[in-house]
Amino acid sequence: MTLSRRTILKNGAAGALAAATPGLRRAHAASNTKIMNAVMQGDLRSFDPIWTTANISAYYGAMVYDTLFATDANFQPQPQMVGKWGLSEDKRTYTFALRDGLLWHDGTPVTAADCVASIRRWAVRNSGGQMMMEYVTDLSTKDDKTFVLALKQPFGLTVPAFAATSTPDCFMMPKKVAETDPFQQITSHIGSGPFTFNEKETRPGSRYVFDRFTKYVPRSEPPSGFAGGKIVKLDQVVWQNITDDQTALAALESGEIDFFELPPLDLLPQLQSNPDIKVRVLDQSGNCGMMRLNWLHPPFNNVKARQAMLYLTNQADILKATFGNPEYYHEIDSIFGYQTPMANSANSTWFKSAPDPAKAKQLFKESGYSGEKVIVLQATDFDFMNNSAQLIAGWLKEIGVNAELAASTWGGVITRRAVMAPDDKGGWDIFITYGSGYDWNNPITMVALSCNGRKGWFGWPESAEYEALRRQWALVSTLAERQAIAQKMQTIAWNVVPQVMLGQWVSPAAMRSNVHGVIGMPDIIPFWNVTKT
Repeated sequence: MTLSRRTILKNGAAGALAAATPGLRRAHAASNTKIMNAVMQGDLRSFDPIWTTANISAYYGAMVYDTLFATDANFQPQPQMVGKWGLSEDKRTYTFALRDGLLWHDGTPVTAADCVASIRRWAVRNSGGQMMMEYVTDLSTKDDKTFVLALKQPFGLTVPAFAATSTPDCFMMPKKVAETDPFQQITSHIGSGPFTFNEKETRPGSRYVFDRFTKYVPRSEPPSGFAGGKIVKLDQVVWQNITDDQTALAALESGEIDFFELPPLDLLPQLQSNPDIKVRVLDQSGNCGMMRLNWLHPPFNNVKARQAMLYLTNQADILKATFGNPEYYHEIDSIFGYQTPMANSANSTWFKSAPDPAKAKQLFKESGYSGEKVIVLQATDFDFMNNSAQLIAGWLKEIGVNAELAASTWGGVITRRAVMAPDDKGGWDIFITYGSGYDWNNPITMVALSCNGRKGWFGWPESAEYEALRRQWALVSTLAERQAIAQKMQTIAWNVVPQVMLGQWVSPAAMRSNVHGVIGMPDIIPFWNVTKT
């Protein structure tokens, strides 16, 4: 017998769930109001939020680590680990002093040397950090709590880059850990954030446990967005890795979990009618989907093949397959997302005629495509990525392209997308992912909006002309100047195709009605300031 989501919920599958998942049952029984059980967007496969841009690793990073600055509810950077800071009159030298009370989870004090090493590692992997370091002439400690960053010319996005939540975030780590090659994953879990990672109770692939760091000293300011006082009101947060939506929904309705990040949209009316559950959109900017193309190997090392994907892709079909109700989604013709200040329609005539399979087939032919296999990475545990991969592979096959799905969990995609080798040596040609709609407005901190080749993000697009404009965008100061540059950047982007946009959507989260204080901001869902009554 095949059970649908509705069948399970209608028949109240909580009893079967409890019997099948004793670990979850025990966690719920012990929870009372001090333990939060949550089902997040996917499995936590990497514990290095600098090495990967996976959102779930950034979630982990926000729990375990802390940042120099943080973004408040008005999207302004505010000091977090920094106590006092200053900028020289010529705007070329920053001096940062750490606030009192900062400790690593092993009890040792956080030092300026830790922060300098952490900034250097982060800057290798973060597009905003990469650009900032091009202007840095000195980054060094002044004393145990003070460090200096000197620039050869003013770079006004320095502090905003430290505060940005567009992955990878600028998390501070102990110096010894931060000195790890940024292209190698760290193995340590020692941070200075409001939670410690409980390795003893964690079961990789099943559950991930975080305990309140009792020695954490929050800031005195009221909480605002990710800024202000990070006050932990729970003793423990447990991420339960439940990959089946039906099981997770039944667990939420029965009270065995408290929070479900991505409930299926088609069941929102039922959840909203349950007085024990509330549904809330935490990120009002939504998410923007994208298809990344591997520029290093055939066929997408040829611009004609990349252009073909613009004409082949049917955003409406992809969005409808996953989200169903048009109330929750929109198509996109801009590399800067949906209705952001930088969004524009420059060089988007392809959007008006797509999908056009005949045009796509012709462009593949012009590229010299000769039957090479096209590996499409398929994350089976994310509906959007799973559905998109299947549709894209099907469209490719329809125009005569030798497409092949490579199915795995999202964790498997995260691992494989970092491989630069050809397909026959573990590489790939296409993968699907998404990012917060808010982040797409900033080509400096949004890693997918860089075109700096092998130094950049997976897919490794490269355009010197585009990168020159991206630098100009960082150095000008007015909105009008940035919007004018954004149009020029988009004109180039839709000629060279660093990625194909797959639409924008909002995804409400569901939680028990006794859960309060969940922060509604882009990119990260933290659990400080959260209570269960």
